[in-house]
Amino acid sequence: MNPSKPDSAEAVVANVIRPVVRGWQSYHVPSAEGMVKLDAMENPYVLPAALREELAQRLAALELNRYPVPSYTRLKAAICDRLGVPAGYDVLLGNGSDELITMLSVACAIPGRTIVAPEPGFVMYGVSARMAGLDYVGVPLRADLTLDLPAMLAAIAEHKPVVTWLGYPNNPTGTLYEMADVLRIVEAAAPYGLVVVDEAYQPFAASTLMPALPQHNNLIVMRTVSKLGLAGVRLGYLAAAPALLRELDKVRPPYNVNLLTEAAALFVLDHLQVLEGQAARLREARGALAAELAALDGVQVFPSAANFILIRVPDADKVFAALLARKVLVKNAGRMHVLLQNCLRITVSSEEENSLFLTALKAALRDL
Repeated sequence: MNPSKPDSAEAVVANVIRPVVRGWQSYHVPSAEGMVKLDAMENPYVLPAALREELAQRLAALELNRYPVPSYTRLKAAICDRLGVPAGYDVLLGNGSDELITMLSVACAIPGRTIVAPEPGFVMYGVSARMAGLDYVGVPLRADLTLDLPAMLAAIAEHKPVVTWLGYPNNPTGTLYEMADVLRIVEAAAPYGLVVVDEAYQPFAASTLMPALPQHNNLIVMRTVSKLGLAGVRLGYLAAAPALLRELDKVRPPYNVNLLTEAAALFVLDHLQVLEGQAARLREARGALAAELAALDGVQVFPSAANFILIRVPDADKVFAALLARKVLVKNAGRMHVLLQNCLRITVSSEEENSLFLTALKAALRDL
């Protein structure tokens, strides 16, 4: 008997991959080789040489043939002790905050329920919702990119979301919502589900919801160490009421934080003052860069509490291309949402890289 002719790869894909997935575009990260890289909100500073050498020795001593201790007790205790987690509260760890976002959607994927978030916001809130089979509703910000509280409250009342996401500060706008507004949303959503306050950029903001956890059982505060200066190790954490954390831990993959990440994070937490000093430099640089941008004709600067600045220019596509031609890579946010028309998002970087960007931007604006 001759074997039957196998189906084409396209037929196999159509048969087994969900239509919603087939309709997506992959998350695209452009190549930054040879560029001044200002598109990903990374800390431009490395650890001092002496600390890098000490870290290398610690990593070299690890037994990489062994799995990590799956409870991550030491790392979680260090995070709780040094990063402001309230007494009596613990954290759940993820391979970056992206994994935590997915875990939350999976854990809360009750058929027919909805996830709500302001837009424009972090794209993974909607992606993870749809991956889990949940509906997703984006609530537009106001024209000035501030939170539309009445619209958010109306959306919560209408859709009864199982999860409401709030970036604090928000990406890609840099907006730091009023804490009173955030707490109104937490209270309004309490009968229906969770409110996750994403504090990925907390080192650059003057506010946090972490101390409010004991007063709100439906509140989750999520952070990452990426923006603090450890983007390469991929470590996120979230804190929530103990009963909630126990349930969320059930969908965490075993050994989801690798041994190298665990050791590197423990080491850096012993030297947290170094990264906090770098964050302080970036906050200062943010103010200086925003002032220089505001002085340019045709440039609108939006307030930012993060380590990036959103600006509006006369033609974002042309300016982006002109910057790229000058080996400066920023984020063309104008393609992300209608409210971001002609907007570019720029990572605040070192004095040298900020200067290179400003020079390139001035030339790009002259060429319009």
